[in-house]
Amino acid sequence: MYIAYSNDNEIRANGEYGGVVTTIMKHLLEEKIVDAVLCVKEGHDIYDAVPFLVTRPSDISLTSGSMHCGTLNMAKFIYKYLNGCRDMKIAVSCKPCDAMTINELIKKGKIIKDNIILIGVNCGGTLPPVKTMKMIEEIYELNPKDVVKEEISKGKLIIKTKDGEKAIAIDELEEKGWGRRENCRRCSLKIPYNADLGLGNWGVTGELAGKATFVEVFTDKGQKILDEVNDLIEIRKAESEEIKIRQKINEIMLSNSTEKKEKDYEGSTGDIIDVFHKYEDEFSKCMKCYGCREACPICFCEECCLESEGPEWIPGGYTPAPPLFHLTRMVHMVDSCTNCGQCSEVCPCEIPLSKIWSTVNNKIRKTYGYVPGFAGENRIPLTQYDTKTKKL
Repeated sequence: MYIAYSNDNEIRANGEYGGVVTTIMKHLLEEKIVDAVLCVKEGHDIYDAVPFLVTRPSDISLTSGSMHCGTLNMAKFIYKYLNGCRDMKIAVSCKPCDAMTINELIKKGKIIKDNIILIGVNCGGTLPPVKTMKMIEEIYELNPKDVVKEEISKGKLIIKTKDGEKAIAIDELEEKGWGRRENCRRCSLKIPYNADLGLGNWGVTGELAGKATFVEVFTDKGQKILDEVNDLIEIRKAESEEIKIRQKINEIMLSNSTEKKEKDYEGSTGDIIDVFHKYEDEFSKCMKCYGCREACPICFCEECCLESEGPEWIPGGYTPAPPLFHLTRMVHMVDSCTNCGQCSEVCPCEIPLSKIWSTVNNKIRKTYGYVPGFAGENRIPLTQYDTKTKKL
């Protein structure tokens, strides 16, 4: 565990918390360790995050800074548009849920592990763009167009304009139905232990607060990268007090997530089918737009059985009955669900899909004893597990 900041004054000034991520990414491109870097950048405005594949070191500065309204999951972009890193090596800046999903796709052979570097960033949650603009207008009493930066710090959502800033406690906002996306409030991974490196501001104190990054190494690959940029950053070992502060922040966030999960899972004490009965009315709203299937990074079949021509159980051109579509989706992806929230994000009928899949996934975790999203773990194949003897 280290405290670091960039030696490049321009990167340090423009980058987030000392510009360490920017420095690492630029170095990887300059030394041709990777062919490209995948990040997000501002699109139409700060509420519009778009994926950006950087191939020139000079362009890496366009991605500096954080975007809490960046609700993308990078995993699907990698396997769908970058051929799963089969033809190129990339480094990707990723939230814990991005890293979880990328690792799930590595397990399924959709992304090549040796060709990807995961530069993880701490994440306390992301914000729904349109709803956030409305919140800024109604709760903060500011013009969303005047906002130059948003930041989550010390349990508050800080909205900054050129004339100043206004902060309101996250808990207060969420009690009123605003704040972070509902899947983020439930998330049980805030520090990206499943990446090669984990970076963020938690634990940086004193004069360096807001000006440096707390860096933790999780893999040999991550250590090698940090060694290579040693001359480009100022770096020292984290002190015990800094480590304790970082851990305390993480524990508070995880405690809040546990409370949210208990509330979301309330009333789902039976088996998986009971969950479907509980949400039967919600599923009846489904208009079969297949938006959740298209958005889900774990749903990747080239030909969907729900639309196949021929003697399948749903003839081509027909749509399945309300529970059948979602049951089929469950069989395909729910053991690997990473609670990224992409399905809920796009559902025009506002079915709480992310909460439903998270509830089912939680039952599977308890039954089969594994956590999705860690590429090095030995996951038990469901077909080889005897539920009665609890043995393979």
